[in-house]
Amino acid sequence: MVADLSNLVRLTKAQVRPAAEMMARAFQDYPLMAYFFPDATERMEKSANDFQSLIHYGLLYGEVYATSPNLEGAAVWLPSTKAHRTLLRRIRSGGLSGLFEMRRKTNEKQRSFIDYVVSIHKRCAPSVYSYLQLIGVDPVHQGKGHSSILLRAMFARLDKEHMPSFLETHADKNVAIYRHHGFRVVEESEAPGSGLTTWAMLRDSQG
Repeated sequence: MVADLSNLVRLTKAQVRPAAEMMARAFQDYPLMAYFFPDATERMEKSANDFQSLIHYGLLYGEVYATSPNLEGAAVWLPSTKAHRTLLRRIRSGGLSGLFEMRRKTNEKQRSFIDYVVSIHKRCAPSVYSYLQLIGVDPVHQGKGHSSILLRAMFARLDKEHMPSFLETHADKNVAIYRHHGFRVVEESEAPGSGLTTWAMLRDSQG
């Protein structure tokens, strides 16, 4: 199958919650989620609320694609002008509704981390780029090439547009995966007070 966005499913508002729950399963053991929600017994439910906001944000300001209506995997892409989730944009995407339900310490962690990510983009990203804000595959479907399908379909378009892409990951094992898809590490740093290593990665246009 030729890599093309037409082979993917563009998410609708009705699919946001199921996709968020899929992401919560995919990221259950992800270092950033464990940092935000240390209690593993409540992490999935709380992270699903976070992912719901991120996916809804993607619908409003970018593009969200899934491998099929069964939501084996999904990816959220944003233009660089919308990469920063400002307070107003978070309100519009429903990102504040969950804040009142979270513990104060979690809110502080997330606010601090958002500021940290913004600083990474300012230091490391080009002036114009496509931001891979989120990509995940349901654990029961991992290892079957779904992430590659999601990435290559978008790269086919970005390369035609001569557009670089940017991401950050907080899991060492992901670095090699993204390198395989043409990304390179442009910065390795630690979010202040988190103990988390963040790899900022850039993929130059192949067009």
